[in-house]
Amino acid sequence: QVQLVESGGGLVQPGGSLRLSCVVSGSIFSIYAMAWYRQAPGKQRELVAGITSGGTINYADSVKGRFTISRDNAKNTMYLQMNSLKPDDTAVYYCNIRFTSSWGQGTQVTVSS
Repeated sequence: QVQLVESGGGLVQPGGSLRLSCVVSGSIFSIYAMAWYRQAPGKQRELVAGITSGGTINYADSVKGRFTISRDNAKNTMYLQMNSLKPDDTAVYYCNIRFTSSWGQGTQVTVSS
C-alpha cells in the first residue's frame, strides 16, 4: 500500500520561505510522476507544480519564479521550495502521485504578518 506523508508547513510572514517534503513509501518512487497541489478555504484544489520521472517540470503561472519542485529518488522524497511567499499562497498543500488517487494528508501553509 502506497503512503505519502507531507511535512514542512507552518506560519510564515509575507516574503518568507518554506520547504515542503513528501516521503513516499510502499512502492517504487522513481517511476512515478509526482505533483504538489494546494487547496485554499472555499476554493478548488489546484495544481501547483509537477515533476515527471525523467525530471520534466511544470508550474502554475501563479508560482513561477518563486517555487521550485525537485525530487530525490534515493530518498523517495519530493520537495517544494517556496520563496517570496504571499498571503495568496495560504492553503493546505498536498502531494500526489500524478494521475492516481494516491494523496498525502496535507500540510498547512499560512502566510500572514
